[in-house]
Amino acid sequence: MTNAFAKVTAIRGMNDALPGPGARWEQLESLVRTWLRTYGYRNMRTPILEHTRLFTRGIGEVTDIVEKEMYSFTDSLNAESLTMRPEFTAGIVRACIEHNLLYDRPQRVYSMGPVFRHERPQRGRYRQFHQIDVEALGLAGPDIDAEMIVMVARLWKRLGITDVRLELNSLGQATERAAHRAALISHLEQHVGILDEEARRRMYTNPLRVLDTKNPAMQAMANAAPRLFDYLGEESRSHFDAVCARLDDAGIAYTLNPRMVRGLDYYNLTVFEWITDKLGAQATVCGGGRYDGLFELLGGKPAPAIGFALGMERLIDLWEQYAPAPADPECDVYIVNQGEEAQRRAAVIAESLRDQGVSVIVHAGGGSFKSQFKRADASAASIAVILAGDELAGGTASVKMLRAADSAVQANQQLQVPLENLVAFLKDRI
Repeated sequence: MTNAFAKVTAIRGMNDALPGPGARWEQLESLVRTWLRTYGYRNMRTPILEHTRLFTRGIGEVTDIVEKEMYSFTDSLNAESLTMRPEFTAGIVRACIEHNLLYDRPQRVYSMGPVFRHERPQRGRYRQFHQIDVEALGLAGPDIDAEMIVMVARLWKRLGITDVRLELNSLGQATERAAHRAALISHLEQHVGILDEEARRRMYTNPLRVLDTKNPAMQAMANAAPRLFDYLGEESRSHFDAVCARLDDAGIAYTLNPRMVRGLDYYNLTVFEWITDKLGAQATVCGGGRYDGLFELLGGKPAPAIGFALGMERLIDLWEQYAPAPADPECDVYIVNQGEEAQRRAAVIAESLRDQGVSVIVHAGGGSFKSQFKRADASAASIAVILAGDELAGGTASVKMLRAADSAVQANQQLQVPLENLVAFLKDRI
């Protein structure tokens, strides 16, 4: 029999962001919005739930995400298969087609929020995680490919992150991939004896993903496999060379990784990853690429597009290693009070301070001055205001500078301030 009072905990791999760490999330989100505005990107929000067919068609039926990781269920009201989004791009393209967003001009958009994949939880890899997703829709040239990579380099500078490296590849176009696919299958058939079960299963359905193996026994075979880069035609090579030239102009170092395929089927031409050695096994902190065929695949008019995603949990983890989060005060001013008249006066003063942009907590729940001061100190407020009968009768408040930044006032100094001057006095010292 189920115990109705059994402790309920979070689902494994789905984590809480508590008030202290939550401030770091807000700090990152604010910084990211400012960064993206400097490049002309606007916020776009799509539903967490989409039709499952959006992802099976867009991401690819034989990808890890679709085969093993999606949270899908049948809606009992209309018997439709729905899926909690495992990534943003397919939903953004669906919305772009549905609302005809490319009718009069290209679009630069971004989203931030949770995505869901049923994976084995570990550092940097969770079942609910958060992404910053950035998409340039309706733009075909190598200039926008390079600009997106330069954008990410600027973010690293703003965060003070240095130990990241850029890897590039080109996946060419469909005809080039088809020629390479035939050569790759032939190579895999010659080495079928060393292929693990997963590789054998994918050998004919998605052979390119076999090269992304982490199996040590298959590394030599993967390294010797035909390289897609060698099958690129003149146009694809020209596009890639132009991207590289613009990165050279920007002074951004990169290496060619011919085995980089990314985890989604919709990519073509430029793909890239930013990698670090500071996050354990989860080395990729940002990845993306061009996906010119996805609009048509999802029922829209053909349109070029490119995008990338950053994992927010990984990014915060990495950022903390360079710039630990500062203390997060609950408020600027904490008002200690005792007695009904003091409580009422404290509420009025607090609203006047908030009108001036000062954050205030008025102590609630009663208690001795000692216990209230303990709570004021724990709030990390800069200033404590004491309101009680004697002070109010004399038309004053006691002000204690808990963490004074004013050079004229020492920390822990206590002053008497007339009530009519209190708001201005406090505002000048925050």
